[in-house]
Amino acid sequence: MNVKNIEKVIIVDGYNDEPAGLGVPPYLDVYARYAAGAIWIYDDKIRVYYYTIDEVRKDFIKYLQLMNKADMLIVLGGVSVPGKYLGGTPITKDEVLKIGFLVSKPIKILGGPLARYGFCGEGGKRAREISEVNDLYHLVVKGDIEVVLTSLFTENLDIDKVDSNLTRSDYELVREVSIRGARIVKEHPNYGWNLICEIETYRGCPRFIVGGCSFCVEPLWGLPIFRPIEHIVEEVSTLYNLGVRHFRIGRQPDIYSYLAEGVGEREFPRPNPEAIKKLFKGIRDAAPYIDTLHIDNVNPGTIANYPDECREITKIIVQYHTPGDVAAMGIESADPNVIKLNNLKVDPEGAFKAIKIINEIGAKRGWNGLPELLPGINFVYGLIGEREETYRLNFEFMKRIMDEGLLVRRINIRQCIPLPGTKMWNIGEKIIRKHKHYFKFYKEKIRREIDRPMLKKILPPYSILKNVFIEENYKNLAYGRQAGSYPLLVVIPFNHHPRKSIDVMIIGYGYRSVLGIPLPIEINKWTRKQLNKIPCFKGKKVSQLINHRPISSVENLKKIIGEFNQLNVLEKHIDFSI
Repeated sequence: MNVKNIEKVIIVDGYNDEPAGLGVPPYLDVYARYAAGAIWIYDDKIRVYYYTIDEVRKDFIKYLQLMNKADMLIVLGGVSVPGKYLGGTPITKDEVLKIGFLVSKPIKILGGPLARYGFCGEGGKRAREISEVNDLYHLVVKGDIEVVLTSLFTENLDIDKVDSNLTRSDYELVREVSIRGARIVKEHPNYGWNLICEIETYRGCPRFIVGGCSFCVEPLWGLPIFRPIEHIVEEVSTLYNLGVRHFRIGRQPDIYSYLAEGVGEREFPRPNPEAIKKLFKGIRDAAPYIDTLHIDNVNPGTIANYPDECREITKIIVQYHTPGDVAAMGIESADPNVIKLNNLKVDPEGAFKAIKIINEIGAKRGWNGLPELLPGINFVYGLIGEREETYRLNFEFMKRIMDEGLLVRRINIRQCIPLPGTKMWNIGEKIIRKHKHYFKFYKEKIRREIDRPMLKKILPPYSILKNVFIEENYKNLAYGRQAGSYPLLVVIPFNHHPRKSIDVMIIGYGYRSVLGIPLPIEINKWTRKQLNKIPCFKGKKVSQLINHRPISSVENLKKIIGEFNQLNVLEKHIDFSI
C-alpha cells in the first residue's frame, strides 16, 4: 500500500498497563503523545484526532464512520500487568480485530504492548499473539511507535520499505516528539480535571548484566539509556503550559538509579542524588503550581546496597514531590529459593531495610491527608521454585512489617504473565495452575490480616483526605480517588456530583479502599439517608436533626442531640447554610 497524502489521522487509545508505564484514565502514557508528535513533525497541518476506546465503545458506528474517513488510523494499547480499573476498560482482542476488519480506507497501524507481546487476558496466563492482526493492519509496530512512524514518513508512506521493529538508540527523537505531540492532551476526556501524564525518564534495566528477573521484559531493552534532565524538564514545562497539573515521573524500573554511576559495570550502580535533585528541582521550577508530582518504581536492592545515598534521594523526593506518593518496590518474593532461581533483586532482609528507610523519611503526614512517601510492595506468584512455603514466607514478611510498626501504602499481589523473551515464557502457566488454591487462600489472608489493619494505621478514623476526584456513581455509591501514582479508592455511601474535587472524612475500611463522607456536612440539606451514614448521627439523632431544621449553629445542634466526643471531631466540618 502506498498512500501519497495524509490530511487526517485518528488515534484510538486502547490504554496500556505495563511494569514501567500506565495509560488507563486518568493516566495518559507516552504512546499517543509520541505518535502525534511524529505526525506533526512530518506535517504540522495534519489534523490529528485522539479518542479513547471508551469513547469509541459508546457510539461505535459513529466512530467507525470517522475512522473510515481518515487517511491513517493508529490503534494503541496493551496490558501486560492486568489490574482492576475505575477510569476505563482496556481494549480487548475482539475490539482490535473488529476495528481492523471494519475499517478499510486508511493506513492502519497497531502499536503498544499488544503489538509487541500479544494479548494478556488475566494474571497467570501466557500472553497470546494474535496472528490475524498482521492481515488486518498494515503495520504491527513491535518497535517504538515514534521511530516507525518517522521511518514511514521518511519513506513517503511506502509501507513495504518500513521495518516495524525499529527502536530508538537515544532520546533525541523523543525530545522532539514529546514536545510536538504534547498538545494532544487537550483531547483527553480527563483534561482540565484529573489527567495524569506519565513522563519517561529512562528505559532498560541496570541488572541486564546479570540477566534481570525471570519474568520481566525490561532487561530485553538492554542496559539503561537515560533521558537527559533538560529533556524531561522541557516536556513537563510544555505540558504544564498546556494546562496539565498532575505528573508521574516513571517509565523506568528504578527512579533511584536514574543517571546512576557504574551502569554496565555493577549489578547495582551507585545512585546519583545530585542528578535526582537537579531533575526534581528543575521540574518544580518549570511547573511551580503543580498539583501532583509522584514517582513510580524503586528497586529495593538499590536502597539496600546504598542506604546513605538513598536516604538522601528520599529526602530530595519528599522535598519536591506532593504527598501521597508511593515507591513501588518489586520485592516479588520473600522465599530464598524463589529469589535465587528467578534471579530476583533483593533478599528479605534487604527488602525490609529498604522499607524501613522509606518509612524513616516518608511516613510523616502531608497536607493532603496521606503520608508523604510510602513503599508499595509487589509480590509475583507462579515463579520458578515456588512451593507452599513461599506463600507462608510472603505472609510472614508482611506480618513482620506490621509488627515493627512500619507502613506500606499498597500490596500488589499478582500471578505472573509469561511474556515472550523472558525466562518464564518457557515455563508457562504450570506452576500457577498447580498452586491456584494457595494463591487464593493467601491473597485473602493478606487482604484481611494486613491490608485492612494497615489502612487504619495510614488513615485513622475521621482523617481527612483532600482533593478527592469523584469519578463514578454506581448503585447509589460514589467512587473517587486523589490524583497520584497509586491513589486510594474512596467510596462514598451515596451518590455525589461526578467530576468534582472534594474533601472526604474517613469513616470505614475495606481491604483496599476506604469509606468516607464528603465535606462539608450540609446539615440542613442532606437527606435522612445521607445523614444516617454519619456514624454518630444514626437513628433517633437523625430524626431529631430533621425535625429541628434549619439548624443555625454548633450550639444549636448540641442542644438538639446532646454533646459527645464524635460531635466535637465533626463540628468544624459542618455547614449550616440553608
